[in-house]
Amino acid sequence: MIKIAITFKRKQGMSVEEFRAYRRDVHAPILFAIPEAKLIKRFVVSFPTHAPNWPEPSFDALVEAWFEKLEDIDTLYFCENFRTKVDPDHINFIDISTAQRIICEELVVV
Repeated sequence: MIKIAITFKRKQGMSVEEFRAYRRDVHAPILFAIPEAKLIKRFVVSFPTHAPNWPEPSFDALVEAWFEKLEDIDTLYFCENFRTKVDPDHINFIDISTAQRIICEELVVV
């Protein structure tokens, strides 16, 4: 199994609540409506929580998507549906300049 992990900040002027609602209620349905999304085996979105003894995070969300193989990530992210339907929506809720991505394999320790 291989995954892509993406961190990013919300669009300037958007509240945390608006950001989370948009991601859940608007963007996720757009993504999962395209047939290529069936290549995703697991999909998790994590949001920072209040942790007074820890520094503020440098991002507003962490998205993790698991795939069987690297080619499946490429198939999804470079397909016409993603490029014309999913990707254009990102500017509606993400500060694109803050997006960080890593393609990785997990080493489960516990």
